[in-house]
Amino acid sequence: MSRIGRKPVPIPQGVDVKVDTQKVFVKGPLGALTRPIPPDITVSVADSNVVVQRAADTRQHRALHGLVRNEIRNMVEGVTKGYEKVLEINGVGYKAALSGRTLNLNLGFTHPIAFPLPEGIEAKVDKQTVVTIRGRDRYLVGQIAANIRALKRPDVYKAKGVKYAGEILIRKEGKTGK
Repeated sequence: MSRIGRKPVPIPQGVDVKVDTQKVFVKGPLGALTRPIPPDITVSVADSNVVVQRAADTRQHRALHGLVRNEIRNMVEGVTKGYEKVLEINGVGYKAALSGRTLNLNLGFTHPIAFPLPEGIEAKVDKQTVVTIRGRDRYLVGQIAANIRALKRPDVYKAKGVKYAGEILIRKEGKTGK
């Protein structure tokens, strides 16, 4: 058995988990999430726990066993606490501003970048250089943060660009004149 897959997912108070034939529905204080279940993986709710089981012991089923269990755990945690990623913007004149559901970024290009935020994602801008991305879907929060970072990755010489908070950058030494 998978060490991760065999652990039951506890359902906290105020969270409702329903299992359809090939879908899992999780509803909580922050909203609702839905995830499809692969074939030959069974999900059941018993004693305020979600239990995931696999039909066979093939390599594919073993991999999906732990994956489905962790996706359900992420859904339960997302509808109760939510997820967030913090991005820092470094550089002279680099800044961010929020107007409605659009994140406006000045990242050293000739034009500002308008980044529309999808449904279920909230952004907060602190001091024009710190952007916090929040949401209930862990995958979507991480993907939106990665897309914003990809607009202007930190360069290796001056570390100007968009980086994750706490990210350690390895900087190169520039040319030295004699």
